[in-house]
Amino acid sequence: MTLNGKVAIVTGAAQGLGQAYAVAMAEAGAAITALDLTDCADTVAAVEAKGGKCIGRSVDITDMDALTTAAAETKDMFGGIDILVNNAALYGTLSGGRFNDLDPAEWDACMNVNVKGMWQCCKAAVPHMLERGGGSVINIASLAATYGLPYALHYTTSKAAVIGMTRGLARELGKAKIRVNAVAPSAVTTEGTRQFMGDKYDKALEVIASGQSIPENLDTSDLVGTVIYLASDASKFVTGQTISVDGGTVFL
Repeated sequence: MTLNGKVAIVTGAAQGLGQAYAVAMAEAGAAITALDLTDCADTVAAVEAKGGKCIGRSVDITDMDALTTAAAETKDMFGGIDILVNNAALYGTLSGGRFNDLDPAEWDACMNVNVKGMWQCCKAAVPHMLERGGGSVINIASLAATYGLPYALHYTTSKAAVIGMTRGLARELGKAKIRVNAVAPSAVTTEGTRQFMGDKYDKALEVIASGQSIPENLDTSDLVGTVIYLASDASKFVTGQTISVDGGTVFL
């Protein structure tokens, strides 16, 4: 599952899962553009420490002009774009609660980033994939959508929209040899998950693991193999799919 000669954009790549995807894909041979609201210097350093190529940019994915610029810079630096990993999302900073108690402004922000922002990333990257004669878009969904996570309806709804977006785009882009798939992980032991769950973190992870066929919590290393598979030519006839990486919680 080599990525030699390929170029990938990874959003939400300053830390956590996004950083893990960027480093692993670089190790597989891809040149990386790491995008995040915050500085991506740590990710650039981690990739370069492995002998890879990486540039980092501070970009808000709700800013279409900034995304267009980042995509153009990626082409100028590395020659094109083959892979987009849509990982950026509002998660850790969201407040949970009953559906009728959620803050409408937070609902709108969640949809603006997790759905519209992802769509805009596709708008920025796909034209460059068309120039390359194909590519792979990997949208990070969530167990929240496939299982139906309560008390976080804004997040659950946004990730269900990601799955719908994945299927619709796969239909639109298949003839151009651009594959679009989603990955739906269970809760991963990252700082974002700790922030989202707050003082219920340890108990929540225990409950989540107990509902899995493989009763262990995921860490970032448990997801990178699936992302590299979807990015590589090993999955060249896989599109429109949502792959659950959740220890066997939901069987799709």
